[in-house]
Amino acid sequence: MRRRLFSRGYEVFSRAEDRVIAGYRAETAGGARGRVLELGAGNGLNFARYREARVIALEPVADMLPKARARATEAPVPVHLVRGVAEALPFEEDAFDTVVVSLVMCSVPDPAGVAAEIRRVLKRGGQVRFFEHVRAHDPRVARRQDRIGPLYTRFTGGCRMNRDTLTVLRLAGFRIRYRRLYHGPKHLPHVIGVATPS
Repeated sequence: MRRRLFSRGYEVFSRAEDRVIAGYRAETAGGARGRVLELGAGNGLNFARYREARVIALEPVADMLPKARARATEAPVPVHLVRGVAEALPFEEDAFDTVVVSLVMCSVPDPAGVAAEIRRVLKRGGQVRFFEHVRAHDPRVARRQDRIGPLYTRFTGGCRMNRDTLTVLRLAGFRIRYRRLYHGPKHLPHVIGVATPS
């Protein structure tokens, strides 16, 4: 029941949020090429942004899948939905040209495990395209994230606003090109960029 309520609330919130971040979704998903894995596809708001891709979309929450399926049928590229978790990807090594992670790494239980799995399934020469909110660069803002983080996590389905995703990706063996974004509250800075295996 709690999951179902969250899924309904997420649909309303994410559609409102999409008016602000649509351009970042388009940059992240729209630049994906070849065989693409999208992690944490949620309700499928990225699907309309793909252009030159064949997408496998992984989502762990069953209640998210009906909306995602509906959006998959309207997508301009083939999208195949798979239920599963990012810490144990049901795919062979070197299976994907691109992996897309959009507002996902903040909420996975084991970010280092997810990064390792991404590295495993990504082809040599492939790329990870990411759009994530992360731990603030400013120490004062980061301390504020630490203070309000536990309450925020309770009401956002497990999102940890102070997670240092850039460091997680680097430690997994990725080179990163990114830029910081401050389009919302100071305690919710975002990054957008591309990671490639080093």
